[in-house]
Amino acid sequence: MRYLSGWLLALWLGPGVATGVVGDGVPDLDTRRHSVPLGHILFDTFDGGATALPDATPQQIVALRDAIKPIYRPRYESAKAASWLAREDLVLGYVGAGRAAYAFPLKMLNYHELVNDRIAGEPLLISYCPLCASAVVYRRIVDGQELLFGNTSALYESDLVMFDHQTGSYWFQVAGEAIVGPLTGTRLQALPSSTMSWGAWRALYPDSRVLAQRQPGLSGYDYRRDPFRYYAQRVAALDFRFPVSVAKISSALRPAEMVISVRAGELDKAYPLARIGKAVVNDRVGDAHIVLFSDGLVGYAYSAQVAGQVLQFRLADGLIHDRETGSRWNHAGVAVTGPLTGRHLDGLSTRRAFWFALSLALPEIEVYRPKK
Repeated sequence: MRYLSGWLLALWLGPGVATGVVGDGVPDLDTRRHSVPLGHILFDTFDGGATALPDATPQQIVALRDAIKPIYRPRYESAKAASWLAREDLVLGYVGAGRAAYAFPLKMLNYHELVNDRIAGEPLLISYCPLCASAVVYRRIVDGQELLFGNTSALYESDLVMFDHQTGSYWFQVAGEAIVGPLTGTRLQALPSSTMSWGAWRALYPDSRVLAQRQPGLSGYDYRRDPFRYYAQRVAALDFRFPVSVAKISSALRPAEMVISVRAGELDKAYPLARIGKAVVNDRVGDAHIVLFSDGLVGYAYSAQVAGQVLQFRLADGLIHDRETGSRWNHAGVAVTGPLTGRHLDGLSTRRAFWFALSLALPEIEVYRPKK
């Protein structure tokens, strides 16, 4: 078992590691309800070691909350002001009501992992685990209650474990599922999102707001460094920093393949982007007609139904058209020419992650097989 080395810890944590309670009123963890073995949840002690949940003292559990600091009160800047971002830098993009677009640079999420916000009236959790490359935007509402999420400093299957301030429950990030505490078995709703280069996102959404590099109380981080830049090579070799149930990883795809999953109803389907390449995929997830625009690195997933009509899409000369009306569409799911000009495709619930993480979090997930 290999843990984070001292120099990497310093890069990952940055200054001002928390040593006390996140905030007043966070309930103590209730371990009487859990859906995974408690001993498989490991706290990173940030000294090169780890402590299993059953062996952690209440004082350790409290002290490790938000050692990797989430952003609770985010600030944003214009795309023009974000000159510190390079075109090739990756961002997790989200589009809210009224086509309000927001970009969350992964070079920041590497260090903070969680952003709690309310965008266009929607309570959101922007989440990212560098060890799984798992980028997911969740709705922070469960049974009508708005939750606020923090970081336990623990991992399960080498993936971030979150806690909510309202019940103290622990959540498996890539699955969006509570695994310990009162809400065990509850799942968060994953919302449409896209992970792509800043240059591509800005071209699609020139008026996008960007998570600002300078945040209250979070000065001194060097976001130019990416301590996880080559981590995919370790995943490919099954050389995980924290324990993973390797025998349970589906052999359908390679562990480090980048996959976008699409959820419709109660079903999930995985789309291996590199295998699909630059293509348009017309497909079904259960009873839902969907379309995936892929450039081999990024996938954009939408409902293929517009005004009650199911459209079939094709890629010709680098341009996307629907067969029914001949309208041309961009990757943002907007018709830019033709009879449907101005119409928007509805985004679908998506996750992006290494295959190993998705296959462990969603063991029933179906895999799309590109036609030869």
